[in-house]
Amino acid sequence: MTAIDRRAVAIAGHKGDTVTAQQGMASPDAAIRATALGALERLQALTDAQLSEALRDGSVLVRRRAAEVSARHKGVDLEPALNDEDQQVVEVAAWACGEHEQVSVSTLNRLIDLGANATDALVREAAVAALGAIGDQRGLATIIEATTDKPAVRRRAVLALAPFDGDNVEAAIEAALKDRDWQVRQAAEDLRRAQNL
Repeated sequence: MTAIDRRAVAIAGHKGDTVTAQQGMASPDAAIRATALGALERLQALTDAQLSEALRDGSVLVRRRAAEVSARHKGVDLEPALNDEDQQVVEVAAWACGEHEQVSVSTLNRLIDLGANATDALVREAAVAALGAIGDQRGLATIIEATTDKPAVRRRAVLALAPFDGDNVEAAIEAALKDRDWQVRQAAEDLRRAQNL
């Protein structure tokens, strides 16, 4: 195969050139492989199998891009990416799970664990947001606990309460209305306003 560059692969995604985009997937250059994922997605030629393979790529750059693109591929199992050694891959995979809205029990359990125990606040925030988007009652305790986390996580957790109800949810919203961070208070006010519509 003739060597191709990243620019050619990127352009292929805008010109309907599936052949060049597919060639990019086999490049030894991680940046070209990551670009090829985006090009093939734009061309609606990226398969779930290719994405699943890219989530196991040796390059963090490729795995991150694959996790991002997987948000639009509900047939891709993101659980392996939730266990990636790179926290940015985990964060993006958690966000993508929220875009899927329905996940396996084991993926749900991993999101619950990440929302409660991840050392990276961005991962906790993404996991909590995903739990809110999924709306499964089993994730509620983690979301409520996250309303006492760092400010950015608290804001996300308050918004993630939207699909739930009950006394514990109301208590968490009431506490958020008095939060020391104005953005947390604003999120709680927005949620309360939406509930009253």
